[in-house]
Amino acid sequence: MPIQGLNLLKMEVPMEIKIQSIHFDTTEKLQAFITKKAEKLEKSYEDIQKVEVQLKVEKPATALNKTTSLSVAVPGTTLFVEKTCDTFEEGVDLCLDAMKVQLTKYKEKQRKR
Repeated sequence: MPIQGLNLLKMEVPMEIKIQSIHFDTTEKLQAFITKKAEKLEKSYEDIQKVEVQLKVEKPATALNKTTSLSVAVPGTTLFVEKTCDTFEEGVDLCLDAMKVQLTKYKEKQRKR
């Protein structure tokens, strides 16, 4: 006998955002920026399980030395994008733009099945 009034199919699970910095310490301001931007990915795809952002300083004295990589775990696969820029903010923006495109394509592919 079904339980009336309960919808057990759609359980909201908060998306996990993990920020990892390699060879340096991130500021709270940068972490807040990344978290705020990453949360907007849910508008492109609702079932995101985990977002991992990896920040790495390559050669400290050169231009274009900050590598930002972004991996997003969705049911069935993990999507990945990596950009190298002058600032981490710019890298995060470019990664998120590229990830939105990947998520949209993945979503369309899932609908066709």
